[in-house]
Amino acid sequence: MKRKIIAIDREKCNGCGLCVPDCPEGALQILDGKATIVSELFCDGLGACIRTCPVGAISIEEREAEPYDEHRVMETIVKQGEVVIRAHLEHLEEHGETALLETAREFLREKGVPLPAAQLRAGHGVHSCPGSAAVDMRRRTGHAAAPATAPAESELRQWPVQLKLVNPAAPYFDGADLLLAADCAPFAYAGFHERFIRGRIVINFCPKLDPYIDEYVDKLAAILSMHEINSVTLVRMEVPCCGGVGMILQQAMQKAKKPLMVREYVASIKGELL
Repeated sequence: MKRKIIAIDREKCNGCGLCVPDCPEGALQILDGKATIVSELFCDGLGACIRTCPVGAISIEEREAEPYDEHRVMETIVKQGEVVIRAHLEHLEEHGETALLETAREFLREKGVPLPAAQLRAGHGVHSCPGSAAVDMRRRTGHAAAPATAPAESELRQWPVQLKLVNPAAPYFDGADLLLAADCAPFAYAGFHERFIRGRIVINFCPKLDPYIDEYVDKLAAILSMHEINSVTLVRMEVPCCGGVGMILQQAMQKAKKPLMVREYVASIKGELL
């Protein structure tokens, strides 16, 4: 099958081995002085190893590879103890891999292995990346009126906002007024925060440049299936490729069997709502 998997530039790799412990799945070893994928079955393609490579020798590519096998991975991971189990589960959670996360948890239940304490509450892993950890800002207190010359305050109510990073199980999706935005729209329309973000939970992505379209459909479908969404607002650009935002949403609604009324707005490159 064709899927995302890490690639190692052997010319750049200096064999330091820093990537090996950052791959709890056990896909990497140092062989002949170079980092090497020893089993494609164990590489999930999410790239936890990339951050610790000091020479930038690791990247992610899409190519033919054996399907990733979460069950086989867990057989290896449980032998390494609670610390490694926790790191693996948090790794899946940070990337929103809910199906793989549930497979891992089910494996632990079947084997009678206790779930690490940090995993008992979704979105609160002790090693969570600050850029992808779910943060709910809806309970922020109000602020006194600012002077006319003061910059406008952010209307953002949650983090992250990129569809690739959001956790479908995040509680802020419960009863949410959802805003689905193309990446360029907030830059083109000056009043985006006040007009569209205020009171809504935000998800944004680019239907043309992001290489995760099938994953996006699945993740949106998971959000719609797991939560009662109050309303959906879609904001995209006038360029033809931006129509993919609506297409992805439509496929997700079909997959989740959750038809919803969608309010769609189109912004011009001159900053007007058409």
